[in-house]
Amino acid sequence: MGELLGILLTAIQIYSYLLIASILMSWLPNARESSIGQMLAKVTDPYLDIFRKIIPPLGMIDFSPIIAIFALNLARNGLVVLFSYFY
Repeated sequence: MGELLGILLTAIQIYSYLLIASILMSWLPNARESSIGQMLAKVTDPYLDIFRKIIPPLGMIDFSPIIAIFALNLARNGLVVLFSYFY
């Protein structure tokens, strides 16, 4: 049971890093059009689109990635609590 929790927490942490990389690449011109940028967009945009529907960008600033990372951290903490009941 502990191994499953470790795998899930690692997957959430890796996805958080991918979100951060995607955010940083959005600041660089033409970085999103590169092959790495397109791969990151395919992986992260479906999750970010959920939050972009709820929180539209305010001018040039998009707060949805911050909320998305916050939601991942809440899910991570929820998994720890949930597994603590069974472990």
